[in-house]
Amino acid sequence: MRRYIFNSLLNWKTSPRRKPLILYGARQVGKTWVLKEFGKSAFKETVYIDFDKNKEVHKYFNDNISPSYIIAGLETHFQIKINPQDTLIIFDEIQDCQRAKDALKYFNEDAPQYHVAAAGSFLGIAHGKFPVGQVDELTLRPLSFYEFLEAAGSSFLLERINDQDKSKFQSLAVSAESKLKEYMYIGGMPEAVSVFIESGSFLDARNVQLQILNNYRNDFTKHIKETDIPKVRMLWDSIPLHLAKEKKKFMYREIKKGARAAAYENALDWLVNTGLVHKVDRVNSVKLPLIAYADRYAFKIFMLDTGLLSAASGLDIKTFFDPDPQVYREFKGAITEQFVLQELKTLQNRSLSSLPVYYWGKEEGKSEVDFLIQWQNEVVPIEVKSGIHKRSKSLEIYSEIYKPAHAVRATLNNFGISGGVYSIPLYMIASINNILNNFKPE
Repeated sequence: MRRYIFNSLLNWKTSPRRKPLILYGARQVGKTWVLKEFGKSAFKETVYIDFDKNKEVHKYFNDNISPSYIIAGLETHFQIKINPQDTLIIFDEIQDCQRAKDALKYFNEDAPQYHVAAAGSFLGIAHGKFPVGQVDELTLRPLSFYEFLEAAGSSFLLERINDQDKSKFQSLAVSAESKLKEYMYIGGMPEAVSVFIESGSFLDARNVQLQILNNYRNDFTKHIKETDIPKVRMLWDSIPLHLAKEKKKFMYREIKKGARAAAYENALDWLVNTGLVHKVDRVNSVKLPLIAYADRYAFKIFMLDTGLLSAASGLDIKTFFDPDPQVYREFKGAITEQFVLQELKTLQNRSLSSLPVYYWGKEEGKSEVDFLIQWQNEVVPIEVKSGIHKRSKSLEIYSEIYKPAHAVRATLNNFGISGGVYSIPLYMIASINNILNNFKPE
């Protein structure tokens, strides 16, 4: 499967100011696979070191961590000549070797000609000393909807979406919406996508998702105090409950009766720092830069992947294609918001947006716009609806107050622009940057 981050990796390879690279990402999003595939496609040779599995290689980092010493040791160990121009050196699970982390500084300062890429978990890499300012950084996330379409053999459909031809948008709707429902259930975890493509079985994909969720729960015992483990698990398990509410603001008291922020803040920070949870802060005043007006005590939380959310919520695939069951009518808004946030986060990964995503809400809770992004030199509100909606009271109230030049309503409606409001089909939300650039209000 093709991952869009390959473009960023190629830019890193050819950059005259290249530093050693750290590829971040939650567990099982495909970091190792991406770096190995990058090595195969862009280099003649790849030297791969897994610091978790290959303990013997640690000896080359124990004492002398000058690049010349490390390169000589690796050449001897792997019986290969490491040419700086056409060899990719991968340090995988680098969090398990602090000295290898330390060595990145010296590769940057003394041997920048070598291509060194490291991978590991967010929290694991940040734990201990970190080579601040000495590395380039990228983040790998689950497959986006567009990546899913390519992997699932729907490249023609994706080409039509990317054509940005308004006359063809309506003809895309049936096929695109069907694939979107598949994606909302399968999600973007590479193993779940791969199993689904190979077998065509939603059940097989669900079994993979449940195993991933179980692996994550087992990971809660790492890098965290034993007394905090139950708090992390309760908080993690409460995410579907919070997202099922009409107003999705996170409330600690819904984790456990009597729960307070002071007792659970560390647990939430841990989940955010591992990349398993997205935290979306509210802004009460819409001014640039948004980060200066964020309320860190009012926020929503989402999982990293829509497929994992559907698995954690126990949703059956039939509920996505037959919206009659009450459970889906109540929860489809949560899945849809999860999807849109996931797509926006992927856009950031492709350098189309440099600031985090926020949401807007009046303090009394009567009006709430699902997401805000900073696009060029303005704030763009994004209202998300799971079905066909032509109006949004919250977006109208927001527009009356702030009069945005551009506003977005993401629904299952066909594409259209009216009064500065862009109606973008959900399956095209990843094209928001191009749409705002290329289509002007009528």
